[in-house]
Amino acid sequence: MIDIDNQSDMLVPENELEKIASSLTTKEVELLITNNSEIQKINLEYRQIDNATDVLSFPFEDIPMGPLGSIVISYDYVKNLALELGHSEKDELCLLFIHGILHLLGYDHEVDSGEMRDKEKEVIQSFNLPKSLIVRTQEK
Repeated sequence: MIDIDNQSDMLVPENELEKIASSLTTKEVELLITNNSEIQKINLEYRQIDNATDVLSFPFEDIPMGPLGSIVISYDYVKNLALELGHSEKDELCLLFIHGILHLLGYDHEVDSGEMRDKEKEVIQSFNLPKSLIVRTQEK
């Protein structure tokens, strides 16, 4: 269900990611784990933003029988956020994956009225993960 292209040295928790994905969709999801330099290039090419970021999502809306979309996660961000927030890299990868897949499903925290934050919080709690950055920020 998840097609993983791991360009990092991280041990990817495939079983956990599969459980998360199957709880949200029956469609295949592509996942690329890369570094800040590569995600910055992708961000510039597709969003015209010349900065690295933690996660990018690209829905495949025009392909009804195809994959849900692609998620790109920076392993550099995974390492740094896990350290900053005091949890494991595995947990941070799962949190960013949840964030990315919710974007693929049409959620958008930049324009909604808290629906994405609420759904993210629900999924995080169901998998006993620590609070994500967006949930922690919006609870203040």
